[in-house]
Amino acid sequence: MDTSRLEVGLQTFVDWTSQLRGDEKGEAQVFLEHLFQAFGHPSLAEIGAVLEDRVRGARRATQFADLVWRPRVLIEMKKRGERLDRHYHQAFEYWMHLVPNRPRYVILCNFDELWVFDFDLQLDDPVDVVLTKELPHRWNALGFLLPKERKPLFGNDRVAVTREAAGKVARVFTALIRRGEDRERAQRFILQCVVAFFSEDFGLLQRGFFSELLRDCKEDGDSFDLVGGLFRQMNEPTPARAGRYKEVPYFNGGLFAAVDPVGLKWEEAAALADAGSNDWSKVHPAIFGTLFQASMDQKKRHVHGAHFTSESDIQKVVLPTIVRPWRERIEAANSLAELRRVHDDLLTFKVLDPA
Repeated sequence: MDTSRLEVGLQTFVDWTSQLRGDEKGEAQVFLEHLFQAFGHPSLAEIGAVLEDRVRGARRATQFADLVWRPRVLIEMKKRGERLDRHYHQAFEYWMHLVPNRPRYVILCNFDELWVFDFDLQLDDPVDVVLTKELPHRWNALGFLLPKERKPLFGNDRVAVTREAAGKVARVFTALIRRGEDRERAQRFILQCVVAFFSEDFGLLQRGFFSELLRDCKEDGDSFDLVGGLFRQMNEPTPARAGRYKEVPYFNGGLFAAVDPVGLKWEEAAALADAGSNDWSKVHPAIFGTLFQASMDQKKRHVHGAHFTSESDIQKVVLPTIVRPWRERIEAANSLAELRRVHDDLLTFKVLDPA
């Protein structure tokens, strides 16, 4: 691939887009045609990309996706300045119904921003947001648009961060079990550590507080006392009057109701401290389910039927059976009285989860 030629073409595209009004109806298709040409394609028609592709949903009228290029990408265009987060559910529903040969990636675009989604891996936010003006040097986030597809390099790939963090934590858990630590105690301790990692990167604990504690354990501290003291204070409604844990708030979720700390060896404390170097604000919360499933032995998992279900699979059930029917009722209400009836019914709505 001639990278310099690609970047020149993308810069020409960026300069051209600055002249557009950003009208969704009048300019979206020509925008997409020029975008694909900038990535090296002769035309949308020649590569089999379909404009205004019909999307048939259950019990709904046929809708039209702005561009579908199977199996690579679905692109939905909005007018310039439009908030793209408001159209997330529309894009997800289109993607859900584009079977067989469903596109791997989804792009929401308002002429100035391209929000890139990979719903198979990361459901709740884009794996990257690329400004149109950044395309000449951020094209690798859209590597799947090239004639010869390249693996994209995303700037907000929470799955990659999660996989790295989960791997480090799981290795410590495995080491604890191998040296004879009680499985249930080790599982609870590791999950408490995970919450502490999240807490320091979300501002519930002072930033870096838990990671610094682990570094102290690695150097000359006793994890049984240092980490155990932190977890006990996290379960204490009354703040510490002084000392190292003075600023630690009360965590009332129940996870710290039982504190039975583990004495870490040097290499285990070092591995946990290394896990703390990850940005846990970007770690996907699904790590809890993954860790819980991995921490159960196979026989116990079989007895309890314990299996972690991905968010994407959950949405495939929840969206058509719960979310969409309620949206349809809200949209069909033509008076304040009808909206009140929908509101009252929603307040009493219950879901049976047989699992």
